[in-house]
Amino acid sequence: MVTMADVARMAGVSTATVSHVLNGTRPVRARTRELVLSAVAATQYTPNTVARSLATARTTTMGLVLSAISNPYFGELLHAAESAAASAGYTLLLVDPHEDPDYELTVVTRLHHHRVDGVVLAPSAVPDAALTYLARHEVPTVLLDRLIDAGHDQVGSENRDATAALTGHLADHGHTRIGLVAGLAGLATTSERRDGHRDALRARDLPVDPDLEVTGASETATARTATHRLLELDDPPTAIVAGNNSMTIGVMQALRDAGLSVPRDVAVASFDDFAWADLFSPRLTVVAQPFHEIAATAVHMLLARIAEPDAPATTRRIPPELIIRESCGCEPAPAEPSGARGAAREGPARTA
Repeated sequence: MVTMADVARMAGVSTATVSHVLNGTRPVRARTRELVLSAVAATQYTPNTVARSLATARTTTMGLVLSAISNPYFGELLHAAESAAASAGYTLLLVDPHEDPDYELTVVTRLHHHRVDGVVLAPSAVPDAALTYLARHEVPTVLLDRLIDAGHDQVGSENRDATAALTGHLADHGHTRIGLVAGLAGLATTSERRDGHRDALRARDLPVDPDLEVTGASETATARTATHRLLELDDPPTAIVAGNNSMTIGVMQALRDAGLSVPRDVAVASFDDFAWADLFSPRLTVVAQPFHEIAATAVHMLLARIAEPDAPATTRRIPPELIIRESCGCEPAPAEPSGARGAAREGPARTA
């Protein structure tokens, strides 16, 4: 087996110089670097990453704890985070705690035992045990998407004002009974989006009717059942806001079950865009989250935390975009240039 000493002999340098070139631990002259890399290629030397991690106390791995990865939004976050991590020379280890706080603690513990350099976590509705463990063991941590007051770095969309813009758009088009199919109880995103929905109603002197708010538990089947409950009201809603894209599918299924047409009978709008939202008939009006920017920011924040563990914690709220299509009852948008995505836009949702 080829060793670092073999590379050093071929390049005519010390093993320490080879180590500095491969690990980037000290500047090396360009000519010397070329000799080392040529020797590495010629000998087909493979660095011992286990030994390197023991020497540097780094494994160049980071954990991503993400539930509901079947949800298109979280799938997009995963791909964007993996790309950002790879660009920084890191390998991403993905685990899905399935929205279970006990299992969340289990997977966080496993990642720590695998000596990841840090963790990006989309916290569950009750993340206390996992966050306590990460803090006690001083594991660099960034919270993703679901932002809470936990003293950690965190990044996600602005949810409250964005949902207010979505509900307000429906109200401004004449709807006075607007249903909300909300996400899983206890999640920060669920609370913020519900608050934004209510903000829009109150701003227009419309009542906040608890009968018009149902939980879709952030999943399709539950949202379908919840939407049927809305439709069975004596005075059902004329418009419905779905709290995420998985629930939007459930809402559309329930409306189809009831033989109702969108937007003629019921207008629909959704928090979350997804690749086939403009393939629905009619195309869906949505709040689109900038998942590429959110995921890349989370990775970069984690790298910064690894480098400076004692720096003050920061929170980043990235504004999403309200995209107006036809499901809300608006006039169809003009045809777009080839390759364009979505329809006419109302501009970024305002942030606090």
